[in-house]
Amino acid sequence: MVRARIQLGGPIVLVWDNVRLHLTAGIREFIDANAEWLTVFQLPTYAPDLNPTEGIWSLVKRDIGNLAAADLGQITRAVKRKLKMLQYRPEVIDGCLAGTDLAL
Repeated sequence: MVRARIQLGGPIVLVWDNVRLHLTAGIREFIDANAEWLTVFQLPTYAPDLNPTEGIWSLVKRDIGNLAAADLGQITRAVKRKLKMLQYRPEVIDGCLAGTDLAL
């Protein structure tokens, strides 16, 4: 988070699911200590319909679903390639956000 803030040069808004790791005392302390630049919104425990990253991963999995990979490296390259393609298609990413009915 600190590196993202430095790289982006501004405040960060983080939308997180309620995975136990995200709720530990150490994470909570970090969030509280950095409240001037870090805003966190917690999603319900399991809410894929509210999480735009679920739409992104759905697109990635659809693209590599029939991949008969010889090794983990081949899967990694396929996932990175698909994510790189999506990076240059902001309308697709916006569609994943719109699918949640959440507003920017």
